[in-house]
Amino acid sequence: MSASSLQFQNVSFTYASMTRPLLVEVKAHFPTGWTGVVGPNGAGKSTLLMLAVGELKPEEGTVTHSGQAIYCAQRTDLPPEALPDFMYAGDREAMVLRDQLGLDDSWLDRWDTLSHGERKRAQIGVALWLNPDVLALDEPTNHIDDAARQLLIGALRRYEGVGLLVSHDRELLDALCDQCLFLDPPNTTMRPGGVTQGAEQEGIENDTTRRQDDSAKHGVVRLQRETQRRREAAAQFAAKTKSAKHKKPPAHDHDGTAMRNLAKLTGKDGFAGKLAGKLDVRARRAQEQRATIKVKKVYEMGIWLDSDACSQRASLFRLAAGDIALGGDRRLRFPDLTMRPTDHIAITGANGLGKSTLLRHILANLDLPPERLVHVPQEITAEESRRILAEVGKLPKDQLGEIMTIVSRLGSRPQRLIESDEPSPGEIRKILLAMGIAGHPHLIVMDEPTNHMDLPSINCLEEALGDCPCGLLLVSHDRPFLQALATINWDLAAVGGDAEVEISLW
Repeated sequence: MSASSLQFQNVSFTYASMTRPLLVEVKAHFPTGWTGVVGPNGAGKSTLLMLAVGELKPEEGTVTHSGQAIYCAQRTDLPPEALPDFMYAGDREAMVLRDQLGLDDSWLDRWDTLSHGERKRAQIGVALWLNPDVLALDEPTNHIDDAARQLLIGALRRYEGVGLLVSHDRELLDALCDQCLFLDPPNTTMRPGGVTQGAEQEGIENDTTRRQDDSAKHGVVRLQRETQRRREAAAQFAAKTKSAKHKKPPAHDHDGTAMRNLAKLTGKDGFAGKLAGKLDVRARRAQEQRATIKVKKVYEMGIWLDSDACSQRASLFRLAAGDIALGGDRRLRFPDLTMRPTDHIAITGANGLGKSTLLRHILANLDLPPERLVHVPQEITAEESRRILAEVGKLPKDQLGEIMTIVSRLGSRPQRLIESDEPSPGEIRKILLAMGIAGHPHLIVMDEPTNHMDLPSINCLEEALGDCPCGLLLVSHDRPFLQALATINWDLAAVGGDAEVEISLW
């Protein structure tokens, strides 16, 4: 592959349904190596990647690069077109990638039964094998267990083209990226290093800007106060002058002293008025200068759950020991499973062992009113996302306001979200969670809850669920997240060709 680069020159883009532009005059140079693209859900990260590879066209400006460009989307609904060629290819690169990512040629015939983590590995394997000049990866570590994640990082390090990486995975961004593009619509800022270094620099910049704004604000206030004082002084001089003019000079003013004093008073009156006018001009100029200082708005974060959101039943569900088909001859065996109203349970295990399968089995055997259950699945199709957004948009204003308040406190801007044709995967998960919280749930079920969500939202989610008074059932590869929230662990382990559930306390 020849050396290449990617250039954005004054690129602007707005979706037809939006009243405000999403990206405005973006100027960015992406050299060989990995560049992180970071920002809150709905900031336009996926849009920027699709512009980079030509799947979207800018309204203004140009995107230029040489050679082939490939975009790996967040969703894994369909297998990549080149998957059969990749799986049967006999070249060294294909064999190394299949081995490195733990891919199996049987996956071709059972895509629908694969976990999303297995699908994601296959998707990225195909993209790396095609070896494009520009490779745009959208949340590549979603659904992937820790062992596969380390393999993936190794494979991505070998890529020699121009790489764009959208991820909430701080470790991945720090390990791979030489620079990061921070999106805060409509602004974009390129900063050197990984996301940790870039975020620290952003914090320094924001603190400096706030100090500059505070200093400018105090300067404006001082000038306005001095202007007001001078105006009052001018008014006092004017009142004295007017009073003096109406008095006749005393008869004994033979040397004109009274008249000279009157002239002095009139002069002071005029000087005070001119000084007040000059200070007023300076105050207006100071206000204009302050307006050029762009302080990043800080939104209130953090969501809440009612303390009485707890079922009065003895248990939320009881499942007798049994087994579930995993595809082919493989089975998932589990013991008696019981969940009490306040239990916080984590379901863990490697990709493909049946975590989501077990979760679906539990949901199918629940006896809870629909309004008392919050279920956020691992993946939500684009069609379903559009349907949910349309449904929310038709709610009465008070209900819509409550849901959008929760969404806002999870870091997404409701106005942009309501106007979008299709919410991002992270945003639709926030909407489902907000709708459930508004219904005072007895059970919250989330499959890979940190997938697709930006880092501030993950922190808010962890804080809110940490005090959750209702039942909590989580499937995730994010072990620190689970250990902060769950007290019971249902761990799936491979036993021969099957899988078994082992229950332990955390």
